[in-house]
Amino acid sequence: MSNAVIENILSRRSVRSYLDKQVSEDDLKLILKAGEYAPSGMGKQSPVIVAVQNKETIDKFVNMNAEIMGTNSNPYYGAPTIIIVLADKNVSTHIQDGSLALGTMMLAAHSLGISTCWINREYEMFNTKEGRELLNEWGVSYDVVGVGALALGYSKGDVKEAKPRKENYSIIIK
Repeated sequence: MSNAVIENILSRRSVRSYLDKQVSEDDLKLILKAGEYAPSGMGKQSPVIVAVQNKETIDKFVNMNAEIMGTNSNPYYGAPTIIIVLADKNVSTHIQDGSLALGTMMLAAHSLGISTCWINREYEMFNTKEGRELLNEWGVSYDVVGVGALALGYSKGDVKEAKPRKENYSIIIK
């Protein structure tokens, strides 16, 4: 493959086991900047991106998310950094905007040799009293909703090969 962007897209995989090694501040800033430059509907930039490396806050996320999921496992797979993406619910494209930010950051991280996994249930987490208290603590408006999160760190093992793509995934109409 001679196109670095396409190569990055085709080789990125979700990782569900992380080393206990923190992502550097410089790399984290680059990943966040990529998320800030993701496309957004009408350029309204509805997402709010919150990067957390504080273990106490990550433990709160783990407990909140696991409770919603109905499990005792760690929904963030032990990643040392969690990126939460929220978006202004008053912008009609807020879910799409937040999703693009998440996807863009996943690709940026992969290009730096950092692994990610998209995590769900942030919508439910930030609709709880504890979630709203965190938003207030961070100075974030109550008009945001959780879109998703990224577990971010270095893979503990080998990254799996991609599953074969389904037949008729893409259709071209001429």
